[in-house]
Amino acid sequence: MAVTIRDVAKAAGVSAATVSRVINNSGYAHEDTRKAVLDAIQKLNYKPNEVARSLYTQRSKLIGLILPDITNPFFPALARGVEDWLREEGYRLIIGNSDEQLEQEMDYLDTFIQHNVVGIIASINEAHSDMLKDLKIPVVMLDRTIESLPAVYADQLEGGKLAAQKILELGSKEVTVIRGPVEVRPVYQRFVSSFQLLKQAGIKINVLDSELTFEGASESVKTLFDKYPNTDGILACNDIVAVAVMNEAERKGRSVPEDVQIIGFDDISISELVNPGLSTIRQPAYEMGARAAEILIKKVNQEVLTDIHHKLPVQFIERGSTRKVGD
Repeated sequence: MAVTIRDVAKAAGVSAATVSRVINNSGYAHEDTRKAVLDAIQKLNYKPNEVARSLYTQRSKLIGLILPDITNPFFPALARGVEDWLREEGYRLIIGNSDEQLEQEMDYLDTFIQHNVVGIIASINEAHSDMLKDLKIPVVMLDRTIESLPAVYADQLEGGKLAAQKILELGSKEVTVIRGPVEVRPVYQRFVSSFQLLKQAGIKINVLDSELTFEGASESVKTLFDKYPNTDGILACNDIVAVAVMNEAERKGRSVPEDVQIIGFDDISISELVNPGLSTIRQPAYEMGARAAEILIKKVNQEVLTDIHHKLPVQFIERGSTRKVGD
């Protein structure tokens, strides 16, 4: 059972209010009394409740983080970057998984405010952004952007362009671009960018819609090779969708990369585990999370930010799902 402030008060022979004054350094306490309280805290290994403490200090050490889908390894990588930075600064993290649903995002925001967080990092769709602008605490966007708020994100337009360039350089003549949900701005940006470059190249382009989850993608790509039998290159909206495509290619007897080349997006851990390894566009997820945390703490400390939007570079990671130049 967790040790409470009343347990400390009883062990020290003082009132709970006195223990609170000593913990929060918020009023007079005789030196002998202070020593008795501190000795009791050490003996009982008491850890002050951060929420309760914040009621006295008006400043907690808690940060809220809203992510859209923690089953996608890209987002835990973001979270780890956030958490590692915050721990170095003495802060703790509360994480909410929203499933891209406005109601769940609002519920988590309410929960964060009730826990007296001093700042929020949010990966929320632009269509849901109004609820963030009126908050009285600092907010930093992560992997998403709102013009008026600080944001950290990867260069999606460059990523889509890079994927299209690579699939063309490696000889694909009919490319299917798997488009994710249009309301998820980063995913849509990379689709638009890749589609435009492929169109300029004058090759045959197909577009297939898909959800971002493995289950949804597996269902969506079942028709891919029947609808577009001449597809010899595929640009997937994320790595999870790309892996679903690789499974479908195997089921249809299509050899990767000899018959069809596949490029994903994100460079999550599964990209190295599948066989063949998945060529992909790497987003620096951990670095993005750490940078967002750094900016948020600057805002919490009321430092002036010279730049509020931070766009990080992406890169092509070559593995076995694409051919080598000249093959």
